[in-house]
Amino acid sequence: MSTLTRPSVTEEPTRTKPRRLRGLLWLVARQHRAVLLACAAAIVFGSAWIIYQRHGLLHDAHAAGLPATPVDEVDGALRMRLENTFNDVASYVGYLPMLFGLFLGAPLLASDHENGTARLVTTQSVPRGRWLLWKLGFALVLVAVTTAVLGALLTWYWHAARPFVSIDWLEASIFDSTGPVLLTTALFTTSLGIVIGALVRRAVTAMTLTFFGTFAFSVVFDYLKPHLATPRRVAFPLDGAHPAVLNGSVQVDQWVGTASGKLYGWSTCVSDADSDGCRARKGIVNSVWDYFGYDQMATLQWTAAALLLVASAALLALAVWRTRRQAF
Repeated sequence: MSTLTRPSVTEEPTRTKPRRLRGLLWLVARQHRAVLLACAAAIVFGSAWIIYQRHGLLHDAHAAGLPATPVDEVDGALRMRLENTFNDVASYVGYLPMLFGLFLGAPLLASDHENGTARLVTTQSVPRGRWLLWKLGFALVLVAVTTAVLGALLTWYWHAARPFVSIDWLEASIFDSTGPVLLTTALFTTSLGIVIGALVRRAVTAMTLTFFGTFAFSVVFDYLKPHLATPRRVAFPLDGAHPAVLNGSVQVDQWVGTASGKLYGWSTCVSDADSDGCRARKGIVNSVWDYFGYDQMATLQWTAAALLLVASAALLALAVWRTRRQAF
């Protein structure tokens, strides 16, 4: 008669193998492992570089006597070096949105269509919608994590470097690379590349069109930035000193005006032989500036970020609609 035996309590339990990436996550990660590794390297080395440069700036500033010594009294060569260093770091970080659009967004769907991977995956009991979800989710999370980390660190660096940076903060090297704008711009350019790839279904063609599309976007975005909020206006004597409210501000427009508030173009009477007499006849006594105060920077950035998120969502919706309807 046979009997059932139980394993001895002294026997070692079966060891479970460590869980590894499986299914679509494994496929997507393997397909884009070069971009994944590049982003990991960018986060590690980029973060270390920004932290190192910020530490060096604070060390040099303290050695120069700051904050007890006014910035204007600091050696000019030192101020220029600190400013150039920050501008270099901000410029390199500012390339991220274009790089994501070119090397992640554009080939994300186009390569799968061109190589037949999309057809193969969706014939292996994988619904088309699920495949799209994993592809888009992987790309967007990768972009968001990379730009969030580096953008936050660059903003931290900017707060320390601001006294030495003479350029206005509405320019691309500051406005586009700090706060929420870097992240949302990268999401937009990546979404632009994705939708172009879904439409043309050729990787190289999609990358080329994404490059020109990103360039066109940067031109339009630079034009729209001053229109994201209402600038302030201040009038002060024509030959007088700038009022304190203009410290750290960005000039949007400039006028000359009368005491009653009538405005003329800033070049009025400049080319006249008797410029003083011309101004006296017109009653011009004030210089008038339209400007954004530094306290408006956050408002401008968050407004731009919201618009970019809406535009990104619209582009992704178009890419999903197009991919779900077209034949593989």
